[in-house]
Amino acid sequence: MKALLRWIGLGLLAFVALQLFFVGRIALMAVVAPESTSFQRSEAWAQIADRGGVRWRQEWVAYGEIADTLKRAVIASEDDGFVNHDGVDWNAIEAAWEKNARAEAQFQKRQDAAPARAVRPAKIVGGSTITQQLAKNLLLSGERTLLRKGQEFVLTLALEHLLSKQRILEIYLNSVEWGDGVFGAEAAAQHYFRKSAARLSAAEAARLAVMLPQPKRFEKTPGSAYLSGRARIIMGRMGSAELP
Repeated sequence: MKALLRWIGLGLLAFVALQLFFVGRIALMAVVAPESTSFQRSEAWAQIADRGGVRWRQEWVAYGEIADTLKRAVIASEDDGFVNHDGVDWNAIEAAWEKNARAEAQFQKRQDAAPARAVRPAKIVGGSTITQQLAKNLLLSGERTLLRKGQEFVLTLALEHLLSKQRILEIYLNSVEWGDGVFGAEAAAQHYFRKSAARLSAAEAARLAVMLPQPKRFEKTPGSAYLSGRARIIMGRMGSAELP
């Protein structure tokens, strides 16, 4: 019994130490830009395995050197309540849950109607905020488990309490993936439009924002009708997007 309690105690101690490590790293990000994120490093290792080398394009720029058009476009596309929530948008999570439930019901109905025919699985959508996405990309793995989701929640609260909204958005825009080996707003602006992130037009910014959920896919299909249509919708929302 004593041995079991000792192992439980050591496990709890390790968990607390890990949280303190994460909090310390996040606190440091208030003044020091992260050199890389967990997601970026995993992508680099995948490239080495596939190609034997790394393709990496990233250039950190200050918040003021990123066009407001891109900030508004990303907020309008990814998290329109960014400046007002505490890191978690419960309304968005509830809406995503309901949408996923309806999609799953429709998938099951189609499958029952044609059991011999292959039916495309229901598309699962999320309700993650910009802060949650940053927490996951910065410090966590890409696995989808309840334990990792719980850790993401803890890190989201830490980011919101230790960093300003402006700093959170600055780190996000400088580290998010925008294509194969393309990370951050400056690299994306140069890669797709041959200009700096400070000079992006509303249309260009909206196009980049729409790419975020699946950047590698849209990098290969820049002229897709979905990309163009969705970008027009985001442009219409940009005027009401609040900046930190």
